[in-house]
Amino acid sequence: MNSNKTFFEAQQWAFSFIEKQGLESSAADMLLYGEMGFSTTEFLMHLRQPMPQKNWEHFQNNVKLYCQGWPAQYLLGSAYFYGLKLTVTQATLIPRPETEELVDWVISGNENTSKKVADIGTGTGAIGLALKSELSTWNVTLTDISKEALKVAHRNASDLNLNVTLRQGDLLEPLNDGPYDIIISNPPYISQDEKKNMDCSVLLHEPQSALFAAENGLAFYRQIAEQIPQYIHANSKLYLEIGYTQGKSVVGLFKRAFPQAEVTLKRDITAHDRMVRVIFK
Repeated sequence: MNSNKTFFEAQQWAFSFIEKQGLESSAADMLLYGEMGFSTTEFLMHLRQPMPQKNWEHFQNNVKLYCQGWPAQYLLGSAYFYGLKLTVTQATLIPRPETEELVDWVISGNENTSKKVADIGTGTGAIGLALKSELSTWNVTLTDISKEALKVAHRNASDLNLNVTLRQGDLLEPLNDGPYDIIISNPPYISQDEKKNMDCSVLLHEPQSALFAAENGLAFYRQIAEQIPQYIHANSKLYLEIGYTQGKSVVGLFKRAFPQAEVTLKRDITAHDRMVRVIFK
């Protein structure tokens, strides 16, 4: 059964509804395309066709939930990262575009050789799966302390037909087959003091344990610095995503812990401090 609404009319209704709530109307396209499994081209091909009633009703409900603070990715159950469609649930953070720049940095310096790699606190598996999809010879291990998050990462690896190893445990502790050539992590790094500045939809729906860290957001960097010596060899590399105010602190932490290491701070496309690389000597 078809609704009386064409896909174009459904899109315009959603634009108007969302804008009246003072929110970003581009979510209308994400929810509509996701509802139907459309690409932009497919949407344009169906523009004047009637939308099936069941989809129209579900789409309206999702638009209303979005306006109540639900992230569109959780409503759809998926998000795109580095060209990969990933399942997301409330057990995992929604992958962010700035994290794609961390993947770029890892690839750009290491693409010519096979590597043994670990993605620590993997969540959806986004970083490790993106690396494996680009460099199939790499031996990639994903770890997370959350059993529920690892289930999501396992599903994503299976859906994408990417052969990776998954292990549950705290930070580097599951890596009992080291040393590793490359270790990457986007750990929790937000200070509790920053809650007042955060989007309500993030605070209400994304897993708090994957967002916040003690010691002004630096606790997990310190723990990684303490744990990592037994998991690396000379010339191993550590790549970290950081909060935009943490560059000086994280660089200082690793320089003090590893005086001989080469520690590099890198900015993201918006000119914010966003990534740190440590090359061990």
